[in-house]
Amino acid sequence: MSVPVIALTGRLGAGKTSLLNHLLAARGARIGVVVNDFGEINVDAALVAGQVDQAASITGGCLCCLPDSGGLDEALETLTALRLRLDAVVVEASGVAHPLEVYRRIRFSSAEHARPGGVVEVVDLTAPAEDGADGRFDAATLVVANKAGLLPPWRRSAAVADLAERVRERNPAAYVVAANGGNVDPGLVLDVADPDARADELPLADLVRAEAGPAHAHARSVSVPASDAIEAGALVDLLENPPPGAYRLKGIVPVRTPRGVRRYVANVVGRHVHIADAPRAPGHPGPVEATTGRPAHHVARHPDGLVAIGTDLEERAANERLRAALRPAPDPVRASGLRRLDRHRRLSR
Repeated sequence: MSVPVIALTGRLGAGKTSLLNHLLAARGARIGVVVNDFGEINVDAALVAGQVDQAASITGGCLCCLPDSGGLDEALETLTALRLRLDAVVVEASGVAHPLEVYRRIRFSSAEHARPGGVVEVVDLTAPAEDGADGRFDAATLVVANKAGLLPPWRRSAAVADLAERVRERNPAAYVVAANGGNVDPGLVLDVADPDARADELPLADLVRAEAGPAHAHARSVSVPASDAIEAGALVDLLENPPPGAYRLKGIVPVRTPRGVRRYVANVVGRHVHIADAPRAPGHPGPVEATTGRPAHHVARHPDGLVAIGTDLEERAANERLRAALRPAPDPVRASGLRRLDRHRRLSR
């Protein structure tokens, strides 16, 4: 299995560290962190080290300017090792690192179990407007309009709408959300291992939570189970064209093939589609968790099916789209859909 690696980018002072600490405060989540030590360091190293089994630090300059991977491959190899059972790894780039270059470093990393999990670009809504001409928005899957609460209400909505328009001129697929203090719903960025957890698995999580800022606005989600094997083409149609307002799609889906039923792990972040074979843990007949490779604690909690997530998700439309994609496959099996699905699987390696 693979572990999603999220690039956290943005100019100096935009609020990347606030957003990172908000993610770290998510109950039950296990997150690895890579910090780019360039210029002013505003992440408490002890706090980061307390949140993960091992934190990795890249030194010597801006991430995108280092020769080769500049230590990123080694850091990702360490943090995506399946024995750590992390849900995600966040790479907090320096303020001068270019998002597209950071994404490329992650996309082509030699770390065996790492896969791109999206590019989160944080923008200070109170700073002079960016037009995106430098390409900072081009690689973004999620753009966070941060510090929105510092603007008066009459200016806030207009500023967010203006930023969204400028982002989509450069990148129509980017998802734009407003936040204050980096407080976005963690469900937009990563999977939380157990939202009902009472005891934290990692040190200092309670401390981070106690120091966390105001609650975020919750994203909406729609879940639809798969009762039988489905048709590959219908699944690919959905993944390539998600429901209105959906930023993420994820799930484990059974697909009918001429040789029987195969189960796949599907993850969509923005416009990035990732397909992988769904493995079985040794001695465990049920599904495994999509991001970590851990056996599912309860099959009932992790049924085959799909989940759509987004702050502006049109729930009825999303439900209809997911149900249509998850209808039992007709006979005979259509080879064209299987070829499209296999293409995404090969590109995801």
